[in-house]
Amino acid sequence: MNDTQNEVKIITYEAQYKEAFKTLNEEWIKTFFVMEPGDYKLLDHPEEEILNKGGHIAFALLDGEVVGTCALVKTHDNPLIFELSKMAVSPKAQGKKLGYLLGNALVEKAKDLKAEKVFLVTNSMLVPAIRLYEKLGFQHIPVTNAGYDRVDVQMELYLNK
Repeated sequence: MNDTQNEVKIITYEAQYKEAFKTLNEEWIKTFFVMEPGDYKLLDHPEEEILNKGGHIAFALLDGEVVGTCALVKTHDNPLIFELSKMAVSPKAQGKKLGYLLGNALVEKAKDLKAEKVFLVTNSMLVPAIRLYEKLGFQHIPVTNAGYDRVDVQMELYLNK
């Protein structure tokens, strides 16, 4: 048997993956929380709410199938600040470091764009996610930009220092 498994590719947004962006995120959010208006706004309209406003979306493909996604949402122009948002990895692909690959790709994108910082919001019960963000270099700060009822953790990463 010829086994060419586990070929992972990180790619930028393509319209054909719009539904996967929503499906992957809805799946994990509904597992732990409830969908909120802010979720629907970004997930139903990623082109208008993220891409057309200067943001970026990345996908992780495993053997050609979308199994992960993450967004970089522009929140401020001067200085340039992004929110790392809507990271989701399919349960069948967890443990393959896809979250790290996605997060790192978008942090590098923010650096290339000369952003000052990237921040994120999450929940303290998502321990593996928090460890991932810490591994990417994010530091804990007091919660100020929650945006969602479920948020009790905020982190930031200063870039290009």
